[in-house]
Amino acid sequence: MKNAIALTINRMQLALRNRLFLFFSLMMPLVFLFLFLGIFSRGVQAAMPTLLAQVVCITVMGNFWGLSVQLVTFREQGILRRFRLAPVGAAAMLASSIVANYMLTIPTIILEFVLARFIFHMTNFGNVWGVFLLCTLGVISFASLGLIIASVMNTMQETQILNQLIWFAFLFLSGATFPLVLLSKYVQNAALFLPATYLVDATQRAMNQSVSLTSLVPHLISLVVTSVIAFTLSVKLFRWDSTEKATRNAKLWALATVIPFILLGVYEMTYGQLRRDAQVSFQLMEQRSAPPAKTTQ
Repeated sequence: MKNAIALTINRMQLALRNRLFLFFSLMMPLVFLFLFLGIFSRGVQAAMPTLLAQVVCITVMGNFWGLSVQLVTFREQGILRRFRLAPVGAAAMLASSIVANYMLTIPTIILEFVLARFIFHMTNFGNVWGVFLLCTLGVISFASLGLIIASVMNTMQETQILNQLIWFAFLFLSGATFPLVLLSKYVQNAALFLPATYLVDATQRAMNQSVSLTSLVPHLISLVVTSVIAFTLSVKLFRWDSTEKATRNAKLWALATVIPFILLGVYEMTYGQLRRDAQVSFQLMEQRSAPPAKTTQ
């Protein structure tokens, strides 16, 4: 236990020295916070819970990018090779990475809530404990997905290309930046296969409608299953040294992490529950933020 705590602290210190990690985990979420609540909300309090939910999700999803880049950098610089000499295995190393990221992400989310309260005077935060649980599972899930990318990519250039493709899909197709209901039907169908879509939908409903966790069971299960699959495979495929190259079989194994969302996507395309929920959330926000109708004398 003592070694695990020391390793986690060490990983946090290394992360804080990584400029890319600081940008995606701290600076960019705060930029989105002031952009969404300061400009997009137009000062309307009723619109802020939905917009803050989007900012929180972007913060959580930043773990995907930050952790994959961080691990590949450590491997190329020979830092992971030094850790291999310590009495820890791949599972402990990767678990400490997730815990370190979690410990650095939660304060950022708390800061976002504090700024929303005291700068933008937001008072309705919905189901706060539900949001906290979603953030916790979201960090673990997206960090685990980042571990998979780090496990199957051989160079930083490959990692950055794949990260950007996946990150833009997460950012622009999931409802994190544009409401899902405003996107075309084809884009909505594609979004149903993205883990980010379920995180955004669940967080918006928890904050905007204060729904209970029992209403979000499919979303919670999908995040948990993805975390388990992604972490298990990342341990199996983990490489300490840059001279060890990822095989084609390893990349095929990595595709198993999308199985929960393929199943969910097929289900949602058949029944359309998530799209209906997204429509309700959007209409509720529009109704609350609309100016009161003038009465005629």
